Amino acid sequence: MQRYNSFSEELKRVFGCKVQRLSVDAGFTCPNRDGSVATGGCIFCGGRGSGSYGILEGAAVAAQMAHSKEVMVRKYKATSFLAYFQSFSNTYAPVEKLRQLYDEALSVPDVVGLIVGTRPDCLPEETLDLLQGYAERSYFWLELGLQSHLDRTLAAIGRGHDLASFNRALAGCQKRGIRVCAHVILGLPGESREEMLAGAEFLNAAGVDGVKLHLLHVMRGTRLAEEYQAGRVPMLDRDGYVGLVCDFLERLDPNIVVHRLTGDGNRADLIAPLWSLKKFEVLNCIDHELERRGTRQGQKQGLGTRD
Repeated sequence: MQRYNSFSEELKRVFGCKVQRLSVDAGFTCPNRDGSVATGGCIFCGGRGSGSYGILEGAAVAAQMAHSKEVMVRKYKATSFLAYFQSFSNTYAPVEKLRQLYDEALSVPDVVGLIVGTRPDCLPEETLDLLQGYAERSYFWLELGLQSHLDRTLAAIGRGHDLASFNRALAGCQKRGIRVCAHVILGLPGESREEMLAGAEFLNAAGVDGVKLHLLHVMRGTRLAEEYQAGRVPMLDRDGYVGLVCDFLERLDPNIVVHRLTGDGNRADLIAPLWSLKKFEVLNCIDHELERRGTRQGQKQGLGTRD
């Protein structure tokens, strides 16, 4: 029995089959790296961006996806796919450039929708209008990097935006019927357990449609790695993370779609926590802990469905 509202089940409800994501690196950068906001990026971000491993580097969007499709068909017997613009800030370009890239991805055979990851400060009105069009005519999710609902944490990790920026971006999306999946990192330096769990209450009140939970990864070549190696950043152990995720889910509105509960950083660059490399073991532990508790998403607050 599924004890949380998983993205895989959402896709099965919509498409009637298993749908695989195809990560795309469209060559974007980030205002937190190119000097528009800052040059160093977030303290946990390396120079390659998220999800850029295993991609056919330097190839056009369609070619990257064709290459990834071959792997997914062979490995999972997949027949339907979502184009996932994942690396860096994937709305950080003129509207015409974005339209060209998104249309190219949707033109690939068996691609049934788009997921676009970005920052809250990369969504001007004209870009939101463009995304509204895709949300109206295709299966579409916008992934919006929040990471923390605390302004002091956002400043400490070098995000280059505040909570108000996230709230404005979310309001713009909600006005246009664009579904938003918020990214949240558990285990950020300086946050107490109670503050992390309060993030679930924030997401409930904000009315997001989805959430991705990440554990804090220490990757080579990042400012976080320097802090960690100097002994200034404590890390969650596996059991601590599993318990924290279950506590978070218990407080989370059951209508919010859970896109991810953990992650596994690239093995060659990951410094800590090494237990995160056993992703499916971690997911199994979360399932077993929810079962042991006899609990499920939203149960702690007695949440019902949204009207």
